[in-house]
Amino acid sequence: MKLILSIFLMLGFATLANGQTVTKQEAEARIKNYLSGFEKKDWNLVVGQLTDDFNFTSPAGDNHISLGEYKERCYPTSKFFKKVEFPKIMVEGNTAFAIYDIQTTDGKRVHNVDYYTFRDGKIKSIECFFGAGNGYPGKKPN
Repeated sequence: MKLILSIFLMLGFATLANGQTVTKQEAEARIKNYLSGFEKKDWNLVVGQLTDDFNFTSPAGDNHISLGEYKERCYPTSKFFKKVEFPKIMVEGNTAFAIYDIQTTDGKRVHNVDYYTFRDGKIKSIECFFGAGNGYPGKKPN
């Protein structure tokens, strides 16, 4: 997995945003605070980590959606978040990959990878990669 993430960064998928480069510690703190907002059901904590022109992309049909759409479509899944753990966060310039596990309120585990871009110390965009199997928060069994 580390090799795949490194290849993404080397091939130029890691386009730098304008502004100052975020430090490794700042990026990790932003990512952890962002997901902690889901865990704590605290929208203000989530939005405090994001730029005003934030956008989000995922395999669930979210194609560079705006902050407003994100709040409406994605944030409601926070009701399923019990705990988030971070096996790995890799930071390179103004980009990062985070591998994290969500423990849901009904005892399931969900494994995700997010690709983050930062601008002026805040999260500018997230591209989420997940398998929306039966364990995914909010997914109804087939």
